[in-house]
Amino acid sequence: MILVTGATSVIGQKLCQLLAENKKAFRAMCRKEDQLEKLRKQGIDAVLGNFEDTDSLRSAMKGCTSLFLVSPPNENQLECETKAINVAKQEQIAYIVRVSASDANLRSSVPWAKAHAHIDHHLRASGIAWTILKPTAFMQNFLTLTKPISKGFLPQVGGKGLVGYIDAQDIGRVAYHVLTEAHHKRATYYLNGPEVLDMKEIASQISNAVGKKIRYINLPSFAFRVLLRASGASRWLANGLIEQYAEVVAKNHDHDLGEEVFRLTNHHPRSFLEFAKENKDEFLNKK
Repeated sequence: MILVTGATSVIGQKLCQLLAENKKAFRAMCRKEDQLEKLRKQGIDAVLGNFEDTDSLRSAMKGCTSLFLVSPPNENQLECETKAINVAKQEQIAYIVRVSASDANLRSSVPWAKAHAHIDHHLRASGIAWTILKPTAFMQNFLTLTKPISKGFLPQVGGKGLVGYIDAQDIGRVAYHVLTEAHHKRATYYLNGPEVLDMKEIASQISNAVGKKIRYINLPSFAFRVLLRASGASRWLANGLIEQYAEVVAKNHDHDLGEEVFRLTNHHPRSFLEFAKENKDEFLNKK
């Protein structure tokens, strides 16, 4: 049986959908009662679990042999995922598939990129069989900017940097194949969408999708920080996003395209335009 953490995330939802459709044995872990009820109404074996609660992790892992490990970026990510790996070893989990990041690096100034690298090292040294997925930035990240986009502008600090943005659903699709096929152990896969785009091109594709002119504004870092903080981002998250886009993306350090998504799934990754059209109402702030 596979334990799916992050079951209510876009990645986790797609993975659970594919596992259910193909009648694979799995259990979904979530943090809230309303999420638990929703999953169970869908006929999914679901349990409450929290990365900060060792006992809940043990309980969720009972009877499972594989673990899909994903968690949102936060200040406790390194501690939480390291704990999950340690508990998995104690509970005799035989295989872990983990979502890392394409820019993971032990010396990175981007906090989650550095945390991802440390977790990857810990997983590889754990003695458990592993596969590590390293996606680029998610297309879904632009849904956090729907308010300014609905008013006609896309604010960022990415300069002219190019990124092969990936739809998080494609990561879930890759995870399904990696978890249910036998030949992916000790592999690291870099995942991206079908094209590299800069922010001006992103704004143009959103314009195409929503039928309204969206203009990219390359803000100075301090102004973007104010915007992020006003939208509810923590100081830690705001500083990390600025570091990622102003240093990694704008200075052209993001990694180039590969075709791992298609190779692993025989399914072409979704384009940004397809994603933008599907989320037209959100970009127009109608939802």
